Amino acid sequence: MSPDLHALAAGHGVLLTARALDAGWPPRCLTRALRAEGWTRIRAGAWAAPGRRVDLRTRLLAAQLLTPRLVVSHRSAAALWRIEQLTSPGAGPLEFTDPESSNGTGSGLRVYRTATLTRRETVSHWGLRLTDIPRTLADLLRTRPRDDALVALDSALSHRTVDGLRRAPLTRLAAVATALDAPVQGAAKARNRLMLADPRSGSPVETLARLHMHDAGLHPESQAEVTTPTGSHRYPDFLFRAEGLAVEIEGYAYHGSRADHRRDVARFNELLACPEIRVLLRHTAEDVLHRPSHVIDQIRAALLRLRSRERPGTSAPPRPEAAEYPASPLGPDVRRRRLSAQGGSG
Repeated sequence: MSPDLHALAAGHGVLLTARALDAGWPPRCLTRALRAEGWTRIRAGAWAAPGRRVDLRTRLLAAQLLTPRLVVSHRSAAALWRIEQLTSPGAGPLEFTDPESSNGTGSGLRVYRTATLTRRETVSHWGLRLTDIPRTLADLLRTRPRDDALVALDSALSHRTVDGLRRAPLTRLAAVATALDAPVQGAAKARNRLMLADPRSGSPVETLARLHMHDAGLHPESQAEVTTPTGSHRYPDFLFRAEGLAVEIEGYAYHGSRADHRRDVARFNELLACPEIRVLLRHTAEDVLHRPSHVIDQIRAALLRLRSRERPGTSAPPRPEAAEYPASPLGPDVRRRRLSAQGGSG
């Protein structure tokens, strides 16, 4: 009698067909049994137990069980660590580092070959071997486009809500710098990128907006503290303090309840009442992602108007000024609530 398939997959819910065959299952009988019992094919040679979701972790586990020397890394490791990224890693190939071999490892995988991955840079978690957080970020800084890598780095350095769960910062900038000490390809470029990181960034779209402004020669304060007439503190996404220009980036989440809408309007009015703010611009996430030049043009135009009003012989505008860019139909990003959780009032 052939061994129970669930017993052969004990501990992780993933069955390797090679293990079942070694245990005495005839190939044709095995295939019929897997289909009859409702097992799900993950990839060639690996099946998920009935009822188990074939999510990212399951797909990574199957690949690692088939090729144990592989270490989950790069975008796949970042997803497991709940580090935000510009695009979901689930749609792309699974990413691994192979420290031992240059042999093929199957389709649907992106494998980085390196001899510099040390044992202290790998951990065992969720039943997987993966790169630790500093090494994961160092790998992204070396191999990914600048904006992608810095979105991930800012996320790891700050408090974030990811997949509906609040988490603390995952690492420090110094730890990532140490992980970049090895003289490997892309390390110098990655170290230069570290200087663009900002642990105060509150969301991926804020990081993108900041990088667009940096490229345009604009350098505001991030999450700058301003004070309302009643003495409470608020934190606009960006502030050009000398000119009194605040910039808010609206997220994707829509605040549908009346209470949420009232809070959004109250926060907007409170920011405009702060003595440090003369003009408040609001832009949508879609603007930042798809029309960055428009965002930059709006900011430059507002700065030019504010600076011209400070020249001798010009009259000062009434304060505060209404928003110079129409508010988004989308409500502010839910992550603003993090300020109260951190003891702020934003």
